[in-house]
Amino acid sequence: MIEKFSHTYQVWTAKDFRFHTGEVAPTLNIGFITLGNPSGEVIVILHGTTGTGAGMLDSAFGDELFGPGQPLDAAKYFIVLPDSIGTGQSSKPSDGLRTLFPKYNYDDMVDAQYRLLTEKLNLKHVRMVLGNSMGGMQTWLWGVKYPSFMDILVPMASMPSEMSGRNWMMRRLIIDSIRNDPEWMNGNYVKQPRSLQFASVFYTIGTNGGSQGLQRQAPTRAKADQLMNERFAAPFAGDANNYLYLFEASRDYNPLDQIDKIKATVLAINSADDERNPPELQVMEKALARISNARLLLIPASDQTAGHNTTGQAKWWKQEVGALIESAPYLK
Repeated sequence: MIEKFSHTYQVWTAKDFRFHTGEVAPTLNIGFITLGNPSGEVIVILHGTTGTGAGMLDSAFGDELFGPGQPLDAAKYFIVLPDSIGTGQSSKPSDGLRTLFPKYNYDDMVDAQYRLLTEKLNLKHVRMVLGNSMGGMQTWLWGVKYPSFMDILVPMASMPSEMSGRNWMMRRLIIDSIRNDPEWMNGNYVKQPRSLQFASVFYTIGTNGGSQGLQRQAPTRAKADQLMNERFAAPFAGDANNYLYLFEASRDYNPLDQIDKIKATVLAINSADDERNPPELQVMEKALARISNARLLLIPASDQTAGHNTTGQAKWWKQEVGALIESAPYLK
């Protein structure tokens, strides 16, 4: 958990931040956590949709990576965990602008991270960028937008191709469920629309957990109902406009045409039961063939994996990443 690691949570304000739409925000807040050895090689870790940098310090992720002798030992490395635009302590619609907030995309998120690293932290190069889910897609963008900035890219639970198929259709369902709810009131709601939590649970069940993993948790109808009831009764602090912006931010994501710009060593990590990035589409093999030093680690499905969330459990891949960071060549 977070308290196990000595860390600093800060908010840096970027001045005159230009979004891909041409809109310019006079100020843009970027929340971020740093931990570890400030003189060590830099590791940047990017979180998933609706997550935060702090979430990467949880037991399934941080406790497997950052402790003494672990692959990303905080005594050896300097670790940076940014909050993407729209999450955590970074600027987001719920800060006050609501639907007047600029319609950001993943490129804007990566550009904000780049400004944080270069302007606030004065970094010119990092050892590795690793990201999960939305953070994985941002990792692909890092490789094509700033190809000389890192030695290693580890995009997880993602593909370097545009939103399509089930992945985009399910995103449309959560977007449209909120927008079509009269309680949303064009973003000017006085209480959170009830559709938000329902759509979020629906989306999670449909695109997370893995078929075998969910069957293990809910092997009977009664246990399936119990699991659903628990999820609906769980505390939920999401904001409808924030969720809409975050899911819509993927609308124009598509680094595939520029994939050959990547110079870093790439270890792409997906799970065989990932509902959003099914391996049978063979997108990854074709993309990796265009990168000079790249390979795929595909985690086999089992009743212990969790579908799209498998990569959120570092135990499945930490040794591979640890070996890579020791062996990958330096670009600078």
